Amino acid sequence: MAKEMGKEITDKKTGNGHHYDASDISVLEGLEPVRRRPGMYIGTTGPEGLHHLVWEIFDNSRDEAMGGFCNDIEVVILPNNRIRVADNGRGIPVDTHKKTKVSALETVMTTLHAGGKFGGEGYKVSGGLHGVGASVVNALSIFCKVEVHRDGGKYAQEYSKGKKKATVKKISSSKLHGTIVTFEPDQEIFKDIKFDWHTIVNHIRQQAYLVKGLRILIIDAREVKDKFDAEDIFYFRELGLELPSTSFYFEGGLISLIKYYNKFQKPIGDSIFYVEKELDNVGVEIALQYVDDITDRIIPFANNINTPDGGTHVTGFKTALTRTLNTYCKKNEMMKESEGGFTGEDVLEGLTVAISVKLREIQFEGQTKAKLGSQEAQGAVATVFGEAFNNFLEENPDEAKAIINKSILALKARKAAKAAKDSILRKGALEGMTLPGKLADCQTKDASESELFLVEGDSAGGSCKQGRDRKTQAVLPLKGKILNVERARIDKMLASKEIKSLVIAMGTSIGDTFDLSKMRYHKIIIATDADVDGSHIRTLLLTLFYRYFRAVIDAGYIYIAQPPLYKIKKGKEIFYAYTDEERIKIVGKGSDVSEIEPADAESSGEANEGEEGDETNDTKTRSNKIHVQRFKGLGEMNPEELWETTMDPKNRVLKKVNIDDAEEANKIFDILMGSEVPPRKYFIQSNAKLAEIDI
Repeated sequence: MAKEMGKEITDKKTGNGHHYDASDISVLEGLEPVRRRPGMYIGTTGPEGLHHLVWEIFDNSRDEAMGGFCNDIEVVILPNNRIRVADNGRGIPVDTHKKTKVSALETVMTTLHAGGKFGGEGYKVSGGLHGVGASVVNALSIFCKVEVHRDGGKYAQEYSKGKKKATVKKISSSKLHGTIVTFEPDQEIFKDIKFDWHTIVNHIRQQAYLVKGLRILIIDAREVKDKFDAEDIFYFRELGLELPSTSFYFEGGLISLIKYYNKFQKPIGDSIFYVEKELDNVGVEIALQYVDDITDRIIPFANNINTPDGGTHVTGFKTALTRTLNTYCKKNEMMKESEGGFTGEDVLEGLTVAISVKLREIQFEGQTKAKLGSQEAQGAVATVFGEAFNNFLEENPDEAKAIINKSILALKARKAAKAAKDSILRKGALEGMTLPGKLADCQTKDASESELFLVEGDSAGGSCKQGRDRKTQAVLPLKGKILNVERARIDKMLASKEIKSLVIAMGTSIGDTFDLSKMRYHKIIIATDADVDGSHIRTLLLTLFYRYFRAVIDAGYIYIAQPPLYKIKKGKEIFYAYTDEERIKIVGKGSDVSEIEPADAESSGEANEGEEGDETNDTKTRSNKIHVQRFKGLGEMNPEELWETTMDPKNRVLKKVNIDDAEEANKIFDILMGSEVPPRKYFIQSNAKLAEIDI
C-alpha cells in the first residue's frame, strides 16, 4: 500500500511517472533571465519601470560627468517610442575584451555584470555598480543601437531583444568623443509605452543640481516626422527646429536645489547651511534650510542616485542633527529641564535638506537603488555634518536661535498633540468609544470586502444609505468642508468633529499609533458633487489622506467616485452620461438642441411627466421622446439611481488615487493648500487655461 501511495504521489508531481532529472533544469543564457523576470531588474513593467530604462542609460552618461570626463548630455524623446541619450564623454571602449574575445562594447551591452565600475580606474565613483544597466535596457528593447566616437573613429552596433545583429563596425573617421545610445522598449514587455515629459524633466533636473558644471538638454522630438540622419553627437540641437525642450546647468549644486524646493516657502533665517567634505573615502555634501512649515523634505542621494527610501546616510544625518541641536540648546540654556530634549520628529519639522554621499564601493538594497545600505556612510555623514553644523550654529547665533525656537515649538506641539490624541483615541478605545452615530456601517467585518463612501451632506447621505448594499457598503456623511490640515497639527485636527469621525470610522488611529492592519475598509470612496464646493471638499480630504494617512494611499485604498452628469430618457430607454461627449453621443448628432430639456435644478429623480404646471415641457418631451436631466449633486439622485450608477460594483466608475511623484505632489499641496498666497495665485494664473470649467 505504501508503494502504491508513493507511486501515486510521484505520478502527480512529475506527470505519469516521468523522471525528474538534470534535463528538467533550465539554464538561461545571456540576457534571457532579464526578459523572463524583468521585475527583478527594473522593479516593474509599468510606467515606473519604463522610465527606469531612461535612468539607466542616462546614469552611464552622468557617471562620465561625475568622473570629470563629460560636461554635456542630450536626451531626446523620439517618435516610435524611442529614446536617444548622447554625451561627450570618453566613449565606451571598442577594443577586444581579453576574457570575452569580443568588443568591449558588445560585452557591456550583452553581458550581465559587465562594466567599468567594479574596480580599477575606470570610475572612482558611480551610481551603477551592479553592471546590469545598459545590458538590461538592451535586453528589454526591441531595438537598440550604440554609436561610439573615440580614438579617431565612429563605431556602431545594433541589437534586438539583447542579441547583436552584427559585430561592432567602424563606420567612419571622427574627431569627436562620446557615446550615443538609442533604444525602443519592447511592447512584449511593456504593454503601455508612453514616455512622460514631466517625469523625465523632473528626474534629470535633480541630476543637474548634483553635478556642478554639467549641461543637460532635453528635447521632445516626437512630433518630428522627418527621417533622422544623426551624424553628430548632439545632432538635434544642431537641427535648428523649434522643438519643446528644456536645459539645465547649475554651478550652485545642492544650494541651488534647496532654493528650488523652498521657492514657495518662507525661510527661517537668511542662510542656507552647506558643507562638502570627504572622510574615510566617503564624500559628504549636505545643504539645508528651515522654513515656516510643519512638514519636512529630505532629498537623499548616493552617488547621485536618488534614494527615496533613505538608508544609512539619512540615518547618520538624523542622528547628528538631533544630537547637535540638543547639545547646543542645553549648552546655551535655551530650554527648561522639565521639557526634556528634542526628538528626531521635533528637529525635522520645517526642514528642507539635501544629502549627497559618494562612495567608491557602494551597496544599494535592490537594483532599483531606492535605499542605501553602505554602513560606512552613516558614520561619515554623522561626523562631517555634526561638526560643521555645530560650527554653523556657533557662528550664526540669530539663525541658531530661530531654529531652536522652531524646534521648541514643535516639541510643545508634539506633546499637546500626543495628549489630545491619547485623550480622544486611546481613552476612547479603552472606554468603548462607539463608531460615529451618523456612520451607517456595513454588516461584514472583512475589511477586504468593505467599502466606505464619504459623501457631502445629509441629503446625499440619505440617498446613499437607502441605495447601498448593506452587507459591504458603509456611508459616512460629512457636514460642510472639513478642516484644511496642510498646516494643522493632530490636536487641532482631532478637535474637528468631521475628521474625528472619519479617523474613528477608519480604525487605523493616527500619528505614531497608526496601524494600517486595523483598517476597517479597503475601499474609501470619496463621492462629492460635481461642482466647485464638491471639488474643494474632495481636495481637503485628499490633503488629509496625503499628509496623515499616506500609507492608506500607497496601499491603494483611496478612490474617487464618478457619478453621472446626465440622465437621458429616449422613449422608454434610460441612459446615463458621465461626460458631455457621452451625452452628445447618446442624444445623437442629428438632434436639435431644442429637443433637449434640462431638468429643474431642484428636481430629484425621475422627471414626472404630465404634472400640473409643466404642460409645455411635457408636450416637448413627449413629442421629441428625449429628456435630459443634469445632476448637480448626489442629493438630487434617488436611491435607485445612486445604486445603479455610482455604487453598484458592476456598473460604477471609480478612479484609484495614487502618487506617481511624491515630491511633485508635496510641492503642489504646499502651493494650493499652504498659507502663502502669491505662489497659489501664480499657479492658478499659469494653469488657468488647463482648467475644465462647468458653467
